[in-house]
Amino acid sequence: MVTPFMNYPLRFSFKILAFAPQVSVTDANGQEVCYVRQKLFKFKEHVDVYRTKTREQVLATIKADRVIDWSARYTFHDANGREVGAVGRRGAKSLWRAHYDIYSSSGEPNYKIEEANPMAKVADSLVGSLPIVGILSTMLFHPSYVVQRTDGSEVMRLTKKAAFFEGVFILEKLDDTITQTQELDLLLSFLMLILLERRRG
Repeated sequence: MVTPFMNYPLRFSFKILAFAPQVSVTDANGQEVCYVRQKLFKFKEHVDVYRTKTREQVLATIKADRVIDWSARYTFHDANGREVGAVGRRGAKSLWRAHYDIYSSSGEPNYKIEEANPMAKVADSLVGSLPIVGILSTMLFHPSYVVQRTDGSEVMRLTKKAAFFEGVFILEKLDDTITQTQELDLLLSFLMLILLERRRG
C-alpha cells in the first residue's frame, strides 16, 4: 500500500456521543488522511479504514482473530485483501498499563506500544464515567502512548489533547528512518488502540 500523506503531526478525532464509533485523521495541513467507521453488531471485530469521509475508497480493513478481545490480534489487510501487518493487545500485561505488540506481514513483532502514564488513563476513565462531569475529563487528563522498537528507541508518541464533546489525539513522529509501510502499520495500530481504549473509558 502506498501512503503519500504522512505530514506530521497527525490529528485523530472522534465524537464522544456518536452511535457508531468513528475516527477522523487529518495531517498538519488539515488535509484528510483517513476515516474509520466501526461496524456494529459484528460477531468479531471488523473495522473499515477509508481514504475520506465519503467512504468511496477503502484504504484497509482490520479484523480480529477472536470474539473476545483479551489478547486478541487485529490483522491489517490492504484494499486488495493482502495481509500487511497486525497489532495485538496483551491481556494480562494491559490490565494496568496498556501494551500492544505490532507485527510485520511476516508475523514478526517489530514494535510495541506502551502507555506512558497509567495514572492519567485511570483518572481519565474514572472522571469520564461520571454524568456531565465526564465531559470535563477531555480537558483535565491527557494519557499518552509511545511506540518503541525492540531495542527501546522511541518512534512515535500519541497524546490525548484537551477538547469539549470530542476525543482528540495528536500523533508525533520521533524517528524519520521508518518506511512508508511501517508508518501505515503504526497508523492502523493507533486507530485500533483508540477504538479499544475508548471502549474501556
